[in-house]
Amino acid sequence: VQLQASGGGLVQAGGSLRLSCAASGSIVKIGNMGWYRQAPGKTRELVAFIVSGGSTHYADSVKGRFTISRDNAKNTVSLQMNGLKPEDTAVYYCAVDLVRVGMINEYRYWGQGTLVTVSS
Repeated sequence: VQLQASGGGLVQAGGSLRLSCAASGSIVKIGNMGWYRQAPGKTRELVAFIVSGGSTHYADSVKGRFTISRDNAKNTVSLQMNGLKPEDTAVYYCAVDLVRVGMINEYRYWGQGTLVTVSS
């Protein structure tokens, strides 16, 4: 199983970026999908997640600016980030809870991280 994240980059404050993450491999079932971020010198924090039925949850710091979505047919999760602020600068990681072929339990898999830099 692999998670491939893309879409990071450098943007000015107030700008927008869209992150995407695709899960591939021998997957039976995907549960929650989400995004975390880790800023320099800080611990990793949850940004947003979306459950299989489509309900979403956002960190207070990004509510109203970020939108998470998923495409169950393509095993992808995306994060549309608008109104970016310098404090959003971080490495963003996608996280997917899934069941692999031949397994019973659900485990969390992580993408490789993509850097988002917001300049003031």
